[in-house]
Amino acid sequence: MVAVIDLNGETSGQVDLPEVFSGQLRADLVKRAFWILNSHGIQPYGRDPMAGEKTSAESGHPPTGRGISRIPRVKGERSRRSGQAAGVASVVGGRLPHPPRSEKSIYQKINRKEKGVALDAAIAFTGNAEAVAERGHRVGALKFPLVVTDDVEAVSKTAELDSFLQKLGLSDELKRLYGGVKRQSGKARMRGRAYKERVGPLIVVSNDRGIGKAADSIPGVKVVPVDSVSVLHLAPAGVGGRLTLWTASSLDMLASRGGSKEAGE
Repeated sequence: MVAVIDLNGETSGQVDLPEVFSGQLRADLVKRAFWILNSHGIQPYGRDPMAGEKTSAESGHPPTGRGISRIPRVKGERSRRSGQAAGVASVVGGRLPHPPRSEKSIYQKINRKEKGVALDAAIAFTGNAEAVAERGHRVGALKFPLVVTDDVEAVSKTAELDSFLQKLGLSDELKRLYGGVKRQSGKARMRGRAYKERVGPLIVVSNDRGIGKAADSIPGVKVVPVDSVSVLHLAPAGVGGRLTLWTASSLDMLASRGGSKEAGE
């Protein structure tokens, strides 16, 4: 049995804890499953196969005896490009030596049973206080797993959710999250990744009745339905022990899942 915490931060009852929380902590499987599943969201990209080679440049026949380097040069006369090196790597306007190729196989596969065992291990890690603390979460003397009342699913305002997390004993964790928002520079910002956030609590619900919108404004906090929870949510970067809040009804659905059953990606 595990205590259920209400919106005031007090114990309002108890629920049975699914057996999956007492499973084996397989850090190796969790890490492997994370990076395989992470590959499913990577978009293939590559260079134009003819990039840097759309030129008339040729080497001399023979390439020796001219008093210049043996490298392809653009044909023609009285042109800006005439006589300039082109069509090979290491020259201005030339091709890349080993460019990224769009045909490269990025999508990796994982066995269904292996994926299920990894998910069970990731769930078990969320109930281990040492694993949660090692990830860097500031949880004080909280007991895990954290189970909260289903009323949390109906919280629709950020201020209410922030207040609830503080009553839960996560004030230091919120300070870590709000103080961890960093503005990036260079290509990351140019490509739409202007801000970098720290990983915060994950709230697993059975039905999102507004809490998802409330959590959007708190950096690092994410809400996910229990039937879609994955290793990607529970173990960011392949490291188990993310601070996770389970609603009472989500635990019931987790218990009926049957263990080692494939969940959504």
